[in-house]
Amino acid sequence: MSEVLVLYYSRHGATAQMAQRIARGVEEIEGMQARLRTVPEISAKCEAIEDSIPAEGPPYATSDDLKQCTGLILGSPTRFGNMAAPLKYFIDQTSGLWLAGALSNKPAAVFTSTSSLHGGQETTLLTMMMPLLHHGMMIVGLPYSEPALLRTQTGGTPYGASHLAGAESNLPITDDEKELCLALGRRVAQTARALGTELN
Repeated sequence: MSEVLVLYYSRHGATAQMAQRIARGVEEIEGMQARLRTVPEISAKCEAIEDSIPAEGPPYATSDDLKQCTGLILGSPTRFGNMAAPLKYFIDQTSGLWLAGALSNKPAAVFTSTSSLHGGQETTLLTMMMPLLHHGMMIVGLPYSEPALLRTQTGGTPYGASHLAGAESNLPITDDEKELCLALGRRVAQTARALGTELN
């Protein structure tokens, strides 16, 4: 089975729920499997360290997860129009993979969650793409042939799946948002499978 890595950071749970839905979409494609991974919190205190294994949820990601995947779907809540620091910190440690070209020619996609409708969903998605492009990855978005992209009144962009979590970060993921998460997972998995056939 070829694996697509669904790598995310989640503060209040919405991004984690999106990741699970995206992973389901990946696994709807024959021969494809999702690998869910997260990243630890970071702290301004130099002596603060996280346990090597999280108390709950998926394991923390390692560089091997990136090296072994056939595709990557990266998710984060918005922080001032950009990805959250814990995910950025993890990505910043991948210079060795960049030097080796380990992610080059693999498909990648992005997803996010915001508290407000105009809280930086699109800028977050676009800025999350930048390190992936530097790694030589091929960005996969959501086409307007997805009906939910035209219907949605909350999250959903052509740049990737998104969710409007609300000021209290407690709004449930809508049906349209769920549909777009599944579609993004399917699209990356289909692309990874097709590229794997062509490159082998």
